[in-house]
Amino acid sequence: MARRHTCPYCYESFAAREIRFRCNTRLSPAGKKCDRRRDQVLDERMGQRRSHDLGPDFAADGRRPTALCPDCKGETTYRICPVCHSELPVQFGMVDNRLIAMVGAKASGKTVYMTVLLHEIRHRVGEAFGASLMGLDDPTMRRFSTDYEDRLFRDGQLFPGTQTASTNLNRVDPLVFRFGLRRRTLFGHRPQHTVLSFFDTAGEDFSSRESVELNTRYLTGADGIILLLDPLQMPGARDGAVPGTPLPGTEGLDTPMNVLSRVTGLLLAPRSGRSAQKIDTPIAVVFSKLDAFWHLLENSSPLHDHAPPRGRFEVGDSLSVHEEVRRLLKDWDGVPVDNLLENHYTRYRYFGVSALGRNPTPDARVAATGIQPYRVADPLLWLLSEFGSVPKAGRG
Repeated sequence: MARRHTCPYCYESFAAREIRFRCNTRLSPAGKKCDRRRDQVLDERMGQRRSHDLGPDFAADGRRPTALCPDCKGETTYRICPVCHSELPVQFGMVDNRLIAMVGAKASGKTVYMTVLLHEIRHRVGEAFGASLMGLDDPTMRRFSTDYEDRLFRDGQLFPGTQTASTNLNRVDPLVFRFGLRRRTLFGHRPQHTVLSFFDTAGEDFSSRESVELNTRYLTGADGIILLLDPLQMPGARDGAVPGTPLPGTEGLDTPMNVLSRVTGLLLAPRSGRSAQKIDTPIAVVFSKLDAFWHLLENSSPLHDHAPPRGRFEVGDSLSVHEEVRRLLKDWDGVPVDNLLENHYTRYRYFGVSALGRNPTPDARVAATGIQPYRVADPLLWLLSEFGSVPKAGRG
């Protein structure tokens, strides 16, 4: 069976030969030039604001890096997804393509977490691992810099709620990056590249089964999932938060257990007839805002320490954190969460993180002491270690 690829923008899968091409509309050696026009497929699938006048698309052997436009006879290197017509990254299908879905309940802090995570990967983690992270398209580079990184790190402003994915007109497209790493082999160092697609979905997209099925079908195409849960939305944890912690209201918010249940149901849906098998998609279950609970932890708790900065994923350290979070779940009335994961997933791991390091100000700004992230990169590094994209030390 031919290997199938997944589009990092619409998360639909297809065979390499099905990849289409788009004419570059430059004057060809034959002296012809194609006119630009709206792409109706791109408009319908990705929203009209994503599209503009483009060259015509055509079918050719998508396994090849170039093709000749049948109208103007010019050669083009623009390969596009056969489903949504988004332009595919350079070398798509030639390097690892890993789609990371980031999901969670409303007000769990997903957008802040994602922004700090990518900033850390580019800076502190990039230095420790000798890794790089670059945007693979102009919208990603522009949006991450202006809408995310500058807003949080330069201006100190938090984000409004994420736009629901229910309408293509207002759809928030995935951020697509290339993660580069130099791996040591028997023959010296060689570069290894992984395409990472991050889809930050609104909490409202997980408020009912209907909205999950309508708005977040991309989950079934994801290679790994980061599920962000807010312990302050768990009744057993709220009373233990450090005094002064702003608590989310209960009206309009769903419980972490319900969010996990709906995500699990969605992942199980395509597996009809294989109900006895667990879900093999690795899921990093991340509990945010851990700084609200540091005062309750024993001095020896692994959640008091940062991850070892050794340029590899330390399995032993991660398992210690996993077991410590599992212990906290018992205090937070979260045993049903643990039981569901154990019964339905072959690969899951618990993480405790703090994106900001302390509470924001009452007017939704970063505290005067600045952003002090804690273990935010651990979940992604675990997923990348599961994919073989980063080295790891230890087993488990």
